[in-house]
Amino acid sequence: MAEYINIRGQSIEVVASDPANPTVGQIWYNSTSNTLKGGGVTTAGAWATGNNLNTARLILGGAGTQTAALAFGGAINPPITGATEEYDGTSWVNSNPMNTARAEIGSCGTQTAALGFGSPSATEEYDGNSWTNSNPLNTARQQLPGVGTQTAALGFGGYTTSPPNVDTGATEEYDGNSWATSPGSLNTARSNLTGAGTQTAGLAIAGVDNFPGGTTNLNASEEYDGTSWTSGNSLNTIRRALAGAGIQTAALAFGGNVPPVSAATEEFTITGTAGIKTITVS
Repeated sequence: MAEYINIRGQSIEVVASDPANPTVGQIWYNSTSNTLKGGGVTTAGAWATGNNLNTARLILGGAGTQTAALAFGGAINPPITGATEEYDGTSWVNSNPMNTARAEIGSCGTQTAALGFGSPSATEEYDGNSWTNSNPLNTARQQLPGVGTQTAALGFGGYTTSPPNVDTGATEEYDGNSWATSPGSLNTARSNLTGAGTQTAGLAIAGVDNFPGGTTNLNASEEYDGTSWTSGNSLNTIRRALAGAGIQTAALAFGGNVPPVSAATEEFTITGTAGIKTITVS
């Protein structure tokens, strides 16, 4: 009986090494790595203008996704506010304010399960309608980032709000009720940094290290594994007061102060060879 391969031929090319310039849609089997691969394409995104917040402000907290976002707290040059707004992908709608008006706070979660904490230590949970007070941070501070969810959050770094006012590397984990101090602190104490990721796979990005008599902007990043921090690769642009998003292996850092104020956007990724997508073969 004739075999299929002798009738139709081999439909997928077998090669010992990946082609130098694969075309999009091209499929091949790499016999050296024992993987089925294909030529892919990476597209660049673009920013588009959306509708404005109802309350203009800066150094505020945020949570959620592009079509279900939450904005809360912040400063209105100079009054501090607890104003909270929900975004549906088109416009912002006012919701109930935070119990404690504040700025430069840590934040994470979703539109219907958000967490705001710090500045100085108070923690509040948002349920899609109103804010409820929870247990405070162990180290009172401001200018710290938050990553994770309302029931599994991570807060790290920041500037202590009681004398001596210094940068800290303190790291705390929140379980939906209270904060526990992690055995691992940031290797470089800093404030005005940003973050990405989850409670057990966090990323600390850039910031400022306040030395006596001045400040030093940073570009160093650190990775958290649920216990300790490890130094990672640095940003291309040294800066503080920036924002971050994504996960530990695919993060985004944008904006900030160099000085001057920056619009720079950088992507941090841990992926395979650019242009080649591994499909999977058992």
